[in-house]
Amino acid sequence: MSEFSSESASPSISAEPDGRPEAIPADAVVIFTSEGVPRQGGLAAADAATGGLLGRLAEAGEITGRACECVPLLGPPGFAAGQLLVVGLGTAEQIDAGSLYRAAATAARQLAGRPRGMVAFVAEESWPAAAVEHAVAGAAAGMVGQDLYRKEKKRTPFAATRWLGLPPSTAERIVEHGRLIGEGVNLTRRLVNLAADDMFPEAFAEEAASVAGRLGIEIEIWDKQRLEQERCGALLAVARGSSRPPRLVLLRYRGGKGSGLRDGNPPDLALVGKGVTFDSGGLSLKPADSMMGMKCDMAGAATMLGTIATIAALKLPLDVVAAMGLVENMTGPAAYKVGDVLTARSGITIEVHNTDAEGRLVLADVLDVVRGFEPGFIVDAATLTGACVVALGLDVAGLFTNDQACCDAVATAAAAAGEPVWQLPMFRDYDAQIESDVADIKNVGDGRWGGATTAAKLLERFVGSTPWTHIDIAGPAFAEKPKPWIDGGGTGAMVRTLIELARATSKLQA
Repeated sequence: MSEFSSESASPSISAEPDGRPEAIPADAVVIFTSEGVPRQGGLAAADAATGGLLGRLAEAGEITGRACECVPLLGPPGFAAGQLLVVGLGTAEQIDAGSLYRAAATAARQLAGRPRGMVAFVAEESWPAAAVEHAVAGAAAGMVGQDLYRKEKKRTPFAATRWLGLPPSTAERIVEHGRLIGEGVNLTRRLVNLAADDMFPEAFAEEAASVAGRLGIEIEIWDKQRLEQERCGALLAVARGSSRPPRLVLLRYRGGKGSGLRDGNPPDLALVGKGVTFDSGGLSLKPADSMMGMKCDMAGAATMLGTIATIAALKLPLDVVAAMGLVENMTGPAAYKVGDVLTARSGITIEVHNTDAEGRLVLADVLDVVRGFEPGFIVDAATLTGACVVALGLDVAGLFTNDQACCDAVATAAAAAGEPVWQLPMFRDYDAQIESDVADIKNVGDGRWGGATTAAKLLERFVGSTPWTHIDIAGPAFAEKPKPWIDGGGTGAMVRTLIELARATSKLQA
């Protein structure tokens, strides 16, 4: 079974560095090629084994190497496998961890359309080991769909996956790390894809406890009574309209430096996730069409659970705290109202101008809790604003910060993982847009403009002087339609970036 979840089995993934692709008795063999690059590596070997067939197909324009192009050959001559799948990587300049992740995921997604025994992937010697880990993770993600409730599944994980062509001295480590990263991505995706009636605050907290128990992570779960004792008035207000009580989950991974959630040693990194398990908009009700994807409004919390689980499974040498604020935003008789003034845990008062701007209220209290641990820096992730999607589109996450070095570390990690991000401004002039006449601040800015930044400006009020970066994942966290490399639904966006951030932070601490 998976270390991360009792709900999903972990297929066999291993390395065979000395295996010859044409001799592997697999259901399918996957090789990769680049656009405009002469036949070399795995493609050249496969071409020779097939008597020049691949070369002839390339000359005929049937194999181009364009990104995510898949060309299947059934019963290829000279191969023991039943199918050879040639997958494009794009131009040589485009090859990085992101393109390898997407290409491997594209191949896995296509082949997982029916049950298969063993599938072999052929890596190239020129690929950096860190990028190969992301390719392995991509293959693990591509074979898993969003069809959790379908009797007949659209995707079936392979019984076994083999990676060929890796250096013998590091092959097993590369594949094992890639497998764990893929499990972290898939854990996040599964939580997001579960229906809101199955994934509500208490259910998420139970899932977190199960993951923590398997991986040896310390955990505290604050129930409604504890949240009231802690004066988490902003989070509690959002939760009032639901029959599902709120939760705050605190996880701590010690990285071998000690034990205990509250041992007095500041963590190197704090991760905070928005966990609105369903967002109706509250009394500022969303249209029905806009509610269809709102089970994904807890993607920030799912991202942080997937991340800290992977950090623990990889046994990275750093100290991490992760916190998730979990609520439903509903319209029950006790629902908070436009015009209400809330007192957050920090003592800051917030005038409510829109009950659909609830995620920032939840995060306000969670950020204040985490600040008390005195972490080296804080990163939060949230499906926070449609305004960020308007600014950057569906595939790019927005970055907002009070500390440029912190933001640069996140951006560098994103580049290493091949996940697109873009920093948006946090000029002081935006602060005036969240000033309130009756409270310290209000929960939305002035009008529609700059909404992603004004939301981030509210969050900034609750981190004090702690270096902090906010990642708005409203676009990339959930795919309304399938892409070549992934089914629709939860994508697991930014899990790989945050793992790279944790790796870089652990090296700084060494």
